[in-house]
Amino acid sequence: MAPTGISKSLTGISGFDDLTLGGLPDGRPTLVCGSAGCGKTLFASTFLINGARLYDEPGVFVTFEERPADIVDNVASLGFGLDKLVEEGRIAFEHIAVDPAELAEAGDYDLEGLFLRLELAIETVGAKRVVLDTIESLFSAFSNLAILRAEIRRLFDWLKEKGLTTVITGERGDGALTRQGLEEYVSDCVILLDHRVQNQISTRRMRIVKYRGTAHGTNEYPFLIDEEGFSVLPVSSLGLNHKASEERVSTGIPDLDAMLSGGGFHRGTSILLSGVAGTGKSSVGASFVDAACARGEKAIYFSFEESANQAVRNMRSLGIDLGRWLEEDRLRFVAVRPTFYSLEMHLAVMLREIQRFEPTTVVLDPISAFIESGDRFEVQSMLLRVVDFLKSRGVTGVFTHLSHQQEGAVATDAGLSSLMDAWILLLNREVGGEFNRELYLLKARGMPHSNQVREFVMTEHGIKLIPPYLGESGALTGSVRKQEEARSRREEVRRKAEVSRLQRQIDQRRRRAAAQMEALKAELEADELEMQAFLKAEEDFLLQARADIAEMKKSRRA
Repeated sequence: MAPTGISKSLTGISGFDDLTLGGLPDGRPTLVCGSAGCGKTLFASTFLINGARLYDEPGVFVTFEERPADIVDNVASLGFGLDKLVEEGRIAFEHIAVDPAELAEAGDYDLEGLFLRLELAIETVGAKRVVLDTIESLFSAFSNLAILRAEIRRLFDWLKEKGLTTVITGERGDGALTRQGLEEYVSDCVILLDHRVQNQISTRRMRIVKYRGTAHGTNEYPFLIDEEGFSVLPVSSLGLNHKASEERVSTGIPDLDAMLSGGGFHRGTSILLSGVAGTGKSSVGASFVDAACARGEKAIYFSFEESANQAVRNMRSLGIDLGRWLEEDRLRFVAVRPTFYSLEMHLAVMLREIQRFEPTTVVLDPISAFIESGDRFEVQSMLLRVVDFLKSRGVTGVFTHLSHQQEGAVATDAGLSSLMDAWILLLNREVGGEFNRELYLLKARGMPHSNQVREFVMTEHGIKLIPPYLGESGALTGSVRKQEEARSRREEVRRKAEVSRLQRQIDQRRRRAAAQMEALKAELEADELEMQAFLKAEEDFLLQARADIAEMKKSRRA
């Protein structure tokens, strides 16, 4: 549902319009205050330029300190083309130099001359927006507080009557938002910009102190001033309202996918890779990135230790070619030292890059670099914002963490692992005089997974996860595993040879027994034939005897 309340004017400043639910109050004055160098003039310039370029609202820039030519030059590097807007009559400059030495305050002293010049400039370009930079210079001639208060109120009322959306910049005072301590009371919106330095690291933050007639964020928000201008990221507004995907995505390591029921992690999962130096955390992170790019998706690799060229070279030894994805603009590699920015600034940079590139996989390598240089609570808060932001966009996040001791790795990571959906622990084990890498899948929310240790082997064809040899002395890896496997193979060969020998012996005995049986059978057949012959002869003898007796009887009767 669209927010109700006062009408607003979009500033075109990235993140700010979302934070204020529509920009600055339309037709009302806004005070932007802060110390020197915090970005007040740039904020005002961006508001004015975007109004002319994007929203067809011409504007007038009234400067009391810098010359118009200097302001044009200052924003030229941002590609705003302010000089072109002036030539086209969409923006007008009014440079009013106030010299207190030349002014004598009188009872009836007022700003009527300013109103006349400002009104002429407004009519010339048909202005809808006005910038007054900076208001302290305008009132430098006043010493009477009553006159000062009256003139400030009259100026703001005059701007309101004209229906002009106005940004007024002011220097921050001691114990008050501005030097006079008056402007914030008559402004409808007050924005405080702060530029602080802590531990030799600078941070710019913004806070909306007041915004009449509308809801707004009240926290401090980091903002950036870089080659693309002024941008704000309202990162504190993230929460636990993201959707949970059922889609599985590959890790780029087939053996690791096989350890997860269904193959791979759910899309949008936050994965922690922890381990001591040299266990292969960056290699696993690169495998995630390579798999995402191979699927035709985009990925960002935030490196806080290695440059892009070094990472591309190192991963090539594993058969992972990150260089081709960089050339095809599927992979963006952002390398920066942790101490280069503050935590909030790192967060702002990372979230801005993710918003612009729209990746499906993001790697932060390693997050432990922040823990060493910052407060643990602040680091966890930053990481929680990153995790929530990635989940809100359905992005798979891979976070590597360097542990400094082997045995305490689990306890060390407990605070960080609770933020993650999955936790992969990588270890180096000394066995038989050599270090062997091992991988443990300690946690994987929402999916059945293997709890068995895997030997982690990096080859020129990628990463292999080999099940350990489970012997009487436990799980064996490395050379000890190979030796035990070789011994088992030799034992198997010996046993097979013994079985074969016994089988041959039995076969020989079977054949001898069969031969003996055949011989006995032949002898039996011979005896049977002899018996048959004997019986035949006996039968013939008896027949002949009976014939002879019959012949003899016949001869006697004759």
